[in-house]
Amino acid sequence: MKSAPSKLKNTEPAPVDAPDRRRLPPLLRRAWYGLNQAFRRRIAHTGATPDQFTAMRSLLEGDPKGMSQCQLTESMSSDPNTIASLLERMEKSGWVERKRHETDRRAYRIKLKPAGKRKYEELRQLAVELQTDVLTALPAERREAFLEELSLVADACRNSADAALPRSS
Repeated sequence: MKSAPSKLKNTEPAPVDAPDRRRLPPLLRRAWYGLNQAFRRRIAHTGATPDQFTAMRSLLEGDPKGMSQCQLTESMSSDPNTIASLLERMEKSGWVERKRHETDRRAYRIKLKPAGKRKYEELRQLAVELQTDVLTALPAERREAFLEELSLVADACRNSADAALPRSS
C-alpha cells in the first residue's frame, strides 16, 4: 500500500546531495576552473602562469628572508612535486633564487629576484582587474562578506583534509 504524498514536501529541504540542489564540490571546481582559465588567458602574453603568480605573491607576502619549498607548498595548497617543477621553471626565467637555508642544511630559502618582482607587479595588475570584474556578479555591499565566508569554507576544507590524514603511532 502506497502512502499519500507528504504535504510537507515543498517545505522539507532536499538531501544535501540531491541532483537539483547546489553542491559545494562542483560549484567550487567550476568557480576555480573558470577563474584559472580567465586569468591564464589574461596573462598569456606575459610568459607566466597563474601558479607562478601565486608563488610570487606567496614569496612576497612570506618571510622577507625567503620561504622554504615546504612552506611555499603549504602556502599554495599544492604538492611538493608540482612546486619543485614550478620553481625550476621560475629559476630558469630568472624570477627566483634558491639559497641554502642558514640552519637547515637540507632546505633552501627561495626569494624573488628583482626580475620576479617586476613580473609580479605586471601580473598583479591583471589579477586585480580580473577579481574586480568577477566580483561584480555580487552587489558591492556583499563582496567583502562573500570573501570572508569563502575563506571560512577554504579553512574548513583544509581542516577536514588534515583531519583525514592517517595518524602515526
